[in-house]
Amino acid sequence: MPSFDIVSKVDDVEVRNAVDQANKEISTRFDFKGSDARVEQAKNVLTAHADDDFKIGQVREVLTTKLAKRGIDLRALKIEDSEKTLGGKVKQTITVRTGVETELAKKIVKLLKDSKLKVSASIQGDTVRVSGAKRDTLQEAIAFVKKSIEDFPLQYENFRD
Repeated sequence: MPSFDIVSKVDDVEVRNAVDQANKEISTRFDFKGSDARVEQAKNVLTAHADDDFKIGQVREVLTTKLAKRGIDLRALKIEDSEKTLGGKVKQTITVRTGVETELAKKIVKLLKDSKLKVSASIQGDTVRVSGAKRDTLQEAIAFVKKSIEDFPLQYENFRD
């Protein structure tokens, strides 16, 4: 029975490279001279540090530019509000979301059931497996999900006959 998986992946190496490039640019920019502006990475959590709210916005802009140039979909970023730290500095947490979250997976399954396409969808961890009798209906399902879910980056892989 033909099937495919709906996943959401981000290349960790490209994220690390983008963070390194952003830190390099921040260290050489004139408007950041003498400030404690930087981006730190811990797995899928990026933390931007700066002296004030304006500079944190500039750091975030440099980071998102570098991520976009490296092919990272910016819809995968979940940007938290900035918060004050000790010494009057500001930090902002940016989470790189990977995997299809449970809520989104349930929404995709419901969309496919309501679409009247002859496919069945099941949640398997952080992926959604879609299977159907014909290859053409699976391609229609991919097109339907692409059209319906635009606020989160999804990839379609393991297409099997």
